[in-house]
Amino acid sequence: MNDKPAKVLPRLADYPHQIRDLIRFRDMDAQGHVNNAVYSTYFETGRVAMFRSPDLSIGVLGATFVLARGEIDYLSELRWPGDLVVGTAVKEFRRRSFVVAQAVFQGETCASSGQFTMVTVDKETRKAIELPAEVLARLEPWKLRV
Repeated sequence: MNDKPAKVLPRLADYPHQIRDLIRFRDMDAQGHVNNAVYSTYFETGRVAMFRSPDLSIGVLGATFVLARGEIDYLSELRWPGDLVVGTAVKEFRRRSFVVAQAVFQGETCASSGQFTMVTVDKETRKAIELPAEVLARLEPWKLRV
C-alpha cells in the first residue's frame, strides 16, 4: 500500500507569466517525442520572456541573474506538430537568489514542471550579491498562485 499523497499537478492559472511557443520538428528524438533536453530551452524561453518584460523591469545595474540549479519533472510526452505554453512564476525568495517555478502545458495538460534557482551575480567580481529590495518588490506580484 502506498501512503504517499497524490501529487497535485500544476495548473496554468498558477503561473502569472505565460508565453506561447512552438514545438519544432528538430525538438523530436528517435522515440518520436520531444527530447528531454529541449524542455530546458522551453523553460529558458519562459524565464527570459518574463525577466525581459517591460513591465517587470528587474534589471540590476552592474549585476545579472545566473542559473545555479535546475530540476525538471517530465509528466507527459509532447509531439510535433503542436504548440505549447510556458508558465513562469517566482516560488521563493532567498538572500542572494530566488527560485522560479515553471511548467510546460499543451492545452490543459501539464507536460513538464520544474524549478530553477537564479543567483544575483556582480558582473565585475562574478560573486553572488544580495538581491536588491527594489527587485524583490518588482518580483512580488509574479509569485506562484498556489
